[in-house]
Amino acid sequence: MMKDIKKYLFDIKTAIDSIEEYVESVDSFETYQQNKLIRRAVEREIEIIGEATNRILKLDEAVNIEHARKIVDTRNWVIHGYDSVDDMIIWGVITKYLPQLKAEVEKLLKADK
Repeated sequence: MMKDIKKYLFDIKTAIDSIEEYVESVDSFETYQQNKLIRRAVEREIEIIGEATNRILKLDEAVNIEHARKIVDTRNWVIHGYDSVDDMIIWGVITKYLPQLKAEVEKLLKADK
């Protein structure tokens, strides 16, 4: 695996770990929605995940990240559509898709050792 791809995978894992840290004390969607600081922090980490994924795709489209294009699209939506970001969708990404992405990234990083 190329050194740059490994770095971007590590960046994705670090961003996911950060999101998990931010929301570990959040017990519900309502709590998440009421905390602007956590929402903005999560959105920033999603931007990082999407940008790192985009850079990976530019280097090697064959890297096995199942929803890579959707990840990049989500990043673009958060950045360019900041005024229309739906907290419920972001919450769904956090709870449903990040665990799968984390497992994929960890597998890719482990396979490179």
